Amino acid sequence: MKIPKKINIGDKIGIISTARKISFIELKPAITILESWGLEVILGDFLFEEYNQFAGTKEQRTIDLQNMIEDDSIKAILCARGGYGTVQIIDNIDFSHLFKNPKWIIGYSDVTVLHSHLNKIGLASLHSSMPINFSENSEKSLQSIQNVIFGIEERICIKIKFNKFNKLGTTQADIVGGNLSILYSLLGSESDLNTDGKILFIEDLDEYLYHIDRMIINMKRNMKFERLKGMIIGAMSNMQDNDIAFGKTAYEIILSHISEYNFPVCFGFPAGHLKDNRAIKLGSPSFFEVNKNDVILLQ
Repeated sequence: MKIPKKINIGDKIGIISTARKISFIELKPAITILESWGLEVILGDFLFEEYNQFAGTKEQRTIDLQNMIEDDSIKAILCARGGYGTVQIIDNIDFSHLFKNPKWIIGYSDVTVLHSHLNKIGLASLHSSMPINFSENSEKSLQSIQNVIFGIEERICIKIKFNKFNKLGTTQADIVGGNLSILYSLLGSESDLNTDGKILFIEDLDEYLYHIDRMIINMKRNMKFERLKGMIIGAMSNMQDNDIAFGKTAYEIILSHISEYNFPVCFGFPAGHLKDNRAIKLGSPSFFEVNKNDVILLQ
């Protein structure tokens, strides 16, 4: 697995959008924050284009990402926001330059398409908050991004309190995953995630509970849990229900389908669609412990 090197104060960081459109006004607070970190912000040529709900046409979004990948002066790439649209361009991107010059590709939600594809071809990436959210994120959320990209700490440690749904255990493996709905949508494709011997992280937003059940069952039927080393459940935010209640919470649904497996599981990890969205290095060797008192993730 190719893992990017740390970046330095004064380096250039690129911002593009592979999915939903964004305005300069929406982006300005994040630019100010990034500049306060000592970074030079480079915006994609088509970043503020609009094509219906998208940040430009498929061709424009492809060009922006490809240019950032191939420009060696750009040391990391931030996806401005999620939404929908990354899957429209994934098959048109040539990632080969990243094997010669790995750089962090950063984001979450719809950016899971990139994370999953990059992991499949052997490139690590960073699951974290995005510029659209920076002004609302917790201090710990933003600091966690800095800790990774600047290499502030040799190993990143996140410690959280015990959750009643947790399954105890200790393991070491690479972390893979991201948004559950996106992972579900990639099953059977060239970007389908290999979970064998890995720790799987999932989170989601604004989904009906019956659909959480459907997606977890489908992941299970696709053997995504059979050879897992561990599982991390992040935020399952703003879950929806029908008039006739499903009868279980999202966490209860997930637990009901994975309880038979003998690997550690934690619920309520601070990552996903929430203010305290901590950075997780996907494709990076990690130590994961779930004990009776707390949960420790060391990367």
